[in-house]
Amino acid sequence: MGYFPFFMDIEGKKGVIIGGGAVAAWKVGKLLPFSPNLTVIAPFILPELLENAAIVCKKRMFKEEDLDGVMFVVAASDNQEVNSRVAALGKERNLLVNVVDDAQACGFIFPSLVKEGKLTIGISTKGASPQVASAIRSQAAMALPCQMEEILDYLGELREYAKEQMPDSGMRSAFLKEAADLCMKKGSPLTKEEEKCLLEKEESEGSVTLVGAGCGPFDLITVRGLNALRHAQVLVYDDLLDERLIAHAAESCERIYVGKRSGKHSMPQEKINALLVEKAKQGKQVVRLKGGDPFVFGRGGEEILALKAEGIRAKVIPGVTSAIALPQEAGIPVTHRGLSREFHVITGHASDQGDSFLSNMKTYASLQGTLVFLMAFTHLEEIVRELIRYGKNPDTAAAVVHGNFDGSQITVRGTLADITQKVKEAKMETPAVIVIGACAKLELCGQ
Repeated sequence: MGYFPFFMDIEGKKGVIIGGGAVAAWKVGKLLPFSPNLTVIAPFILPELLENAAIVCKKRMFKEEDLDGVMFVVAASDNQEVNSRVAALGKERNLLVNVVDDAQACGFIFPSLVKEGKLTIGISTKGASPQVASAIRSQAAMALPCQMEEILDYLGELREYAKEQMPDSGMRSAFLKEAADLCMKKGSPLTKEEEKCLLEKEESEGSVTLVGAGCGPFDLITVRGLNALRHAQVLVYDDLLDERLIAHAAESCERIYVGKRSGKHSMPQEKINALLVEKAKQGKQVVRLKGGDPFVFGRGGEEILALKAEGIRAKVIPGVTSAIALPQEAGIPVTHRGLSREFHVITGHASDQGDSFLSNMKTYASLQGTLVFLMAFTHLEEIVRELIRYGKNPDTAAAVVHGNFDGSQITVRGTLADITQKVKEAKMETPAVIVIGACAKLELCGQ
């Protein structure tokens, strides 16, 4: 296991280097850019150290009282006994201790460093290969813009300005990210004109991000999706979402519920599209939070097309679809070696033209592998009847899975011949996923 890279402020802190040779000089060289108060102690000290006005040199043997009031100590002498004694005394005093060529005695190590102004990159292989660490350091240094220090100074000042002038955290975050991206791309700070253009753009140009919330518990959302939610100025969200997820939106975020569920429509899709366009044209950063994945029967494609038709920036962050997640919670894989090498996801909703999915049951009955029906719970009896009618063996395994926001779920297992009756006896309610095929008999985890 590697080391955790704690970054500490050592400016003005007292540190002692025991040793005055080349290794000690190397350690001093790494520390000085961070402005500690360094004292070098050794009977012999290199001239380059003696001549360095930034450090205090004492040409004598180490004494225990040399550790009084210090934050860290580096044992870099050519005498192993002295180094061991320094390490032991330092640990007794709960000091940060580094011992040359003795990783076991070290409380901290010196990483391979890249430093450009406020930027510090530390690289460590835990001693496995200093050469690899050095090579990575060189690559990192070469990848940095020549004006890295100036860029960071500029962005630091810009951040303070944005805090004062942009109370909305979502707009502020988007502005600072784009400013940083532009600086890194051009390799220098922005000019006043570039900064002005960027400010005007952020104030006038809205965007919409479709975020898949996953299914069931709030923590199934992706990290990227959660970050987008936290920076949203407007949140447009669906039914079947864990309320704990909504709580991650900023207090200043406008929340708009547009839930749609079988038989209960809060807002038609056309009005949702219009709402997204309206909020984006107001210059808002909008998150459209949808259960499962936006592009798996989530009508996300329609929303993206509506936004693009109005010239509005739009992107999609995938989510965990219930077609896979709910069966998995019940221990049912949708594919399994020797049982199923394919799976098919089918919606139970009719199309806008009124075509029922039941009209395709002959095709579904001929499919191999696993069939997963979403939003089809109320049609379970018809699905089973039609599959058997078109040739599916009545003994084919079947399962119906209902999930809750707390991560629990109810699973009813059976075959095409008896699953409908078993579900009725269990008094199961929608929403639920129907799984049909050999994999449905498996119970690899879950209940």
